[in-house]
Amino acid sequence: MRIAGVNLPLNKHAVIALTHVYGIGRVSAENILQRAGIAPDRKISELNDEEAHAIREIIAESYKVEGQARGEQQLAVKRLMDIGCYRGLRHRRSLPVRGQRTSTNARTRKGKRKTVAGKKKAAKK
Repeated sequence: MRIAGVNLPLNKHAVIALTHVYGIGRVSAENILQRAGIAPDRKISELNDEEAHAIREIIAESYKVEGQARGEQQLAVKRLMDIGCYRGLRHRRSLPVRGQRTSTNARTRKGKRKTVAGKKKAAKK
């Protein structure tokens, strides 16, 4: 079954399968299923066309998903960089934004280590 351009895994419960859509987390998935009147523990393969259509309509009218959500996220980060605030500068330099230490760790954000030449040892006479 496709929802918002994403193929949902048929063998998973509906509440878990919906989280495969970018912009829908566990709580949002539970709310969508509650509004559609579908039990969260039903598998996606068990849903009929009417139930699938109800889920699609709820998502379309109430949630920003996939490309729209990604675009908004990128615009929010770009705005921070454009106004030149501290968080924007951290984004621009690819450093941690939320106050983590960078002397050690922060490897995920900084990327692979860049080797720096050490001091040469003095030659013995």
